[in-house]
Amino acid sequence: MKVKIMHIAFIVMLIFTLSGCDNFFGKKTNLDFIPVPNYSNKPVAYVPLQPDIKGLQYPTDVIVGWDQLIYVADAGAQRIYCYDLADDPMSSFYVPGLASVAQDRHLNLLAIGTIDTIINTKKFTLPAIYRINLDNPQGYGLQNAVIIHKTVHPFYFTSGFNDLDTQTRFVHIGVMGDNGYYVTRTGPSNSLTQFGGPDDAVIQFSATDSFETPIYVTTPSGEYTNYFQKPSGIATYAQPPQSTSINTSGNFIFTSVKPGFPLEVQEINQTTNMNGVFYTLNYFPVGDTSKASGFLYTPNKFVQPTAVTMAGDGTNYIWVVDAYKDSLYQFNGQGYEGVNPPAGYNSTKNIKVSFGGQGSDLSHFDHPMGVAYYNKIVYVADAGNGRILRFELTTDINQK
Repeated sequence: MKVKIMHIAFIVMLIFTLSGCDNFFGKKTNLDFIPVPNYSNKPVAYVPLQPDIKGLQYPTDVIVGWDQLIYVADAGAQRIYCYDLADDPMSSFYVPGLASVAQDRHLNLLAIGTIDTIINTKKFTLPAIYRINLDNPQGYGLQNAVIIHKTVHPFYFTSGFNDLDTQTRFVHIGVMGDNGYYVTRTGPSNSLTQFGGPDDAVIQFSATDSFETPIYVTTPSGEYTNYFQKPSGIATYAQPPQSTSINTSGNFIFTSVKPGFPLEVQEINQTTNMNGVFYTLNYFPVGDTSKASGFLYTPNKFVQPTAVTMAGDGTNYIWVVDAYKDSLYQFNGQGYEGVNPPAGYNSTKNIKVSFGGQGSDLSHFDHPMGVAYYNKIVYVADAGNGRILRFELTTDINQK
């Protein structure tokens, strides 16, 4: 175990030595070698469920909310679409520059978009977070929704402004059990000394939308104010369904889409003691092939992991979508890729159920951008194909 921890610690050090590399994604690699799941000869695999949600322009996010409704952020249409769990459309709501959507436990939506504003007689478009109230006297739902608050960059932490603020953007939101939330943010200004912290950051807001702090991560070599490099997806342990035992920790998993960033998906743990609040990397094991064939912390496993989610049913499974590899990955709560084998199987080793590759059939994706999980069903925002796909494990289907 000591060797494994030293191995991961070395990867953490690599993050900072490689973070200045100016690599680029370049031309998409042909990923036809990634096998499509063969449901007839695998003990467990994902199968697509019908109907899928079609007719979207460019869906970049999907969630199943605390209200047990599906919300899709369609960046192409700049609209949030709502569906019931049978995939029947219910209503929609316009958000300018829409990129992603989340819901807190008060059933307010938090949508990342943009806002046009005038500063010194000049028009600017700035990133914004919209708080949307769904519960109004006219009834519950997007059809009666009202925007009740806007958090606009950079005015949540400063009254100052410069043109570079228009190049900063919010990416994803991870809501905690107490309704506070984390936001991934990226931008061009990443000085260690700038007010408000580097643009590339995970920042924390209270349940009432007050900015609290950028997150700094403590490593064996010290505290880093610039730990996060082009962060994208983020998820906490507080996930639907509603429960009296919701995890209220400040732990979270984030993804990085920075080229050359060797550990693209990481779990950060929050600890509190008499000296304050601290954030540290949670070390997952790597390399024990008696447990699994793949590992969350394998260096350079991903290329463009745009989104991540976790199971809220106590299984602690983790899902990641990689927009470059057009693939969906699943890991258990210890970072081993795959799921437990079915009862009576001749091995205890995790069975890999990750799949994908570029395409438009029901087992392939084109630039997947969002992922959600609820009641044993995985939802993928398949942006390039303009649809939301649903998948369920064969073992879960057989139990129904």
